[in-house]
Amino acid sequence: IEEHVDHKFVPVVPRLYQVGLGMGYLELPQVDVPEGKLIQKLLSTKNVYILDCFCDVFVWIGRKSTRLVRAAALKLSQELLKMIVRPEHAVTTLVKEGTEPQVFKTKFNGWTDVIDVDFTRTAESVRKTGANLKDWAAKQETKVDLSALFTPRQQPMTLEEAQQCMDEWNDDLDSMDAFVLEGKKFVKLPENELGHFYSSECYVFLCRYWVPGDPPEDEKEEETEPEDDFQCVVYFWQGRQASNMGWLTFTFSLQKKFETLFGDKLEVVRMHQQQEAVKFMAHFKRKFVIHTGRRRQEKQPVKMEEEPQEVNAKAVKPKFKPKQRPEPVPEEPQKPQPELFHMRSNGSPLFTRCIQIRPNAASLNSEFCYILKVPFGQDDDSGIVYVWLGEKSDEEEGRLAEEVAQEMYDPEKYS
Repeated sequence: IEEHVDHKFVPVVPRLYQVGLGMGYLELPQVDVPEGKLIQKLLSTKNVYILDCFCDVFVWIGRKSTRLVRAAALKLSQELLKMIVRPEHAVTTLVKEGTEPQVFKTKFNGWTDVIDVDFTRTAESVRKTGANLKDWAAKQETKVDLSALFTPRQQPMTLEEAQQCMDEWNDDLDSMDAFVLEGKKFVKLPENELGHFYSSECYVFLCRYWVPGDPPEDEKEEETEPEDDFQCVVYFWQGRQASNMGWLTFTFSLQKKFETLFGDKLEVVRMHQQQEAVKFMAHFKRKFVIHTGRRRQEKQPVKMEEEPQEVNAKAVKPKFKPKQRPEPVPEEPQKPQPELFHMRSNGSPLFTRCIQIRPNAASLNSEFCYILKVPFGQDDDSGIVYVWLGEKSDEEEGRLAEEVAQEMYDPEKYS
């Protein structure tokens, strides 16, 4: 066996620093470690600590620490990282109390989540000693609920049950207005793009639901019908590649307008890509398409430069000859690329999505259905569309994939 570790190698001892505020300056005293071994009790929930492990710098933030100390600790950790020569892979990691990763716990002695169990003893033998098992279990610090590991898995919803839920929720829906973020404001989404989402965009859907009125309590008023009420739910959909600026723009513009219009009857639901609410998914009737990238914007016409007016040469004598600008090199238009969509559902037919993936033959699976578009021309106005049905795929999903393909692409341009 060849030794790959240098015989002069000495492991670096981690150093623990406590971040504090002094009289007008920051303090970074080193914490005394008993016997040179880090233990969990050294970390106080009211303080912020920096653990320097040479290759890694951790910033541990207690739950009851102040914001000013937290911000100062992040700044000091960056300066501490650059202060000495470290490997290129050295990084600063933010660690919050209660959510420590296993890499951070390994730096401390005896910090483990493994439950100590004595398999040599039984419950009956423990009862004979007079110990109360309920009190013992209540004193344990473990907060892990293992009941989910032993409960039977919930059966998936059938297509008939999903169709019934879609019909009920769509019957209660009075109207749905869709908006999309363009630049710094939300604009009305075209009707032909309803049901099509892009991973780099943000969308807002204002849904108005019918709510049945409460029946009158007085028996004399049984003849009068209860007045119907309504509820407005705003669904904010954020793509996986979209920034949080869309959410900030919504909270400071559209949300305030909706609150003034509907008041207490308004509910805002924020959703991320492929984490949508089931009621929201039901409004698209299993035709939910997610594209990669941004929406296609129409090309703006290029403004032609105005020709310079003729000037009398005798009146103005140029002192120097202006340099001629080089003619711009025309950019070659990008060729349209093939598009591959994967149709799948997670646990229920209500969560059926058609997601664009990278066109690769290795991505095909016999359990699912796929839609492939192969363009012909440079303008992406003609081509051929394939619907690939897996050998073990569901017949209903295959029929749905054909319908989605026909709605996505014009039959006159794509065969």
